[in-house]
Formats: sequence, C-alpha cells, structure tokens
Amino acid sequence: MGRTAIIFGATGLIGDILLQKLIADDAYEKITVVARRPLTLKHKKINFIETDFDNLKNHAAQIVGDDIFCCIGTIQKKTPDLKIYKKIDYSYPLDFAAIGLKNGSSSYNLISSMSANANSRFFYTKLKGELERDLSTMPFKTINIYRPSLLDGERTGTRTAENFFIKAMRFINPLLFGSLKKYRSIKAEVVAEAMLQEAKKEAPGIHIYQSDEIANFDTK
Repeated sequence: MGRTAIIFGATGLIGDILLQKLIADDAYEKITVVARRPLTLKHKKINFIETDFDNLKNHAAQIVGDDIFCCIGTIQKKTPDLKIYKKIDYSYPLDFAAIGLKNGSSSYNLISSMSANANSRFFYTKLKGELERDLSTMPFKTINIYRPSLLDGERTGTRTAENFFIKAMRFINPLLFGSLKKYRSIKAEVVAEAMLQEAKKEAPGIHIYQSDEIANFDTK
C-alpha cells in the first residue's frame, strides 16, 4: 500500500503547493485535507474534511495518515486578537498532533518561523518557539520543523507591504553571504518540495531546518 498524508492548511501558500505535489507523487495514495473553507482542487486521492478547527474531535476518526503536514498560520493584520492568534498558531497545531498520534501517524512536518524562540520577548517568535518546544515532547517517530525566511510566492488577498519586501529581497538575496544566507527570501515551492521529500525519508528524531538549509536540500 502507498503512503497516506494529512494536510492542515492546504488553502494557504505552502499548503496549496504541497497538496499538488502530494497528488503528483506516486508514493502517496490518499491525502486527507482538513480545512476551514472549501478546496477548489478536486482529485480522487483527496479525502476532504471541511470543519471549524475548534470541532476537530468530531472528525478525529477520519483524520488518519502516515505523515502530518501542518502549514497553518496567520498574520497580525488578519488576526489582531492575540488569543485567537495563539489558538491558530499554537493550539491548533498541537491538537492536530494529538489526534495524529492517537491514530497512528508516524511523522509530523511543521512550518514554523526563522526566528522561533520560546524565550523571545516578542509575541510571534515566542509563540512559534513554544510550539516547537511542546511539539518536540510528543512521541512521533519523526518530527521535521522548517524555519523559512520571507516566503516568495503568489498569495491571495492584498498584502502591499509584504509584496514590496518580496520584490526587494529578490535583488538583495545575492548580497547575503555566509551566515546571512539564512535571511534570503525563499520560494514557497522550494519549502513544499523539501517537506515532501524529507517526510518520505522517515528519518527518526527531531530535525530543525533553517531557511538556508531548506534552500540547499537535494530534492531531485
């Protein structure tokens, strides 16, 4: 039998690309997509579950797969209420993990942040660090944590400032050498491909990948 996957956040930038890659990959025969809004992409491999993440337990029996891919996240402009922000970026990913463990998932693949640090004074980076810390205590065979820098890709909605920085970074990237390479912007497609390939390796343990490491993965 082929592998099975679960994606949370398949309607986002990385999640959408990852879903397309999973569909195209013969190693995967079934993909369970859990999302809060409908998918535009249809395929025979997809088992789609549309639900409010607050009610995940109602669908727990259907959320089964070898590899969990967590690509959800929000931004302060979209979610100014910090309690809701924490629920989306911290509580939900751990809820997904708990359900996956109970149902036999062996790997958890998380999109985090380049500056994740549980001891940070800043809300966002501290939250991501706390998520990484608490996820790492869970007994998955494999935990892959990705810390990309600014993501370069086509987003839905208007993000004028972000779009400006993305375009600016395309010129600045070649000037960042050595230890500064991790600050280069990175294509969302590159991150999605790395997630897919590393999940299939099933390397035991906890692995944290910085942005420059992700960019250098041999994903051929």
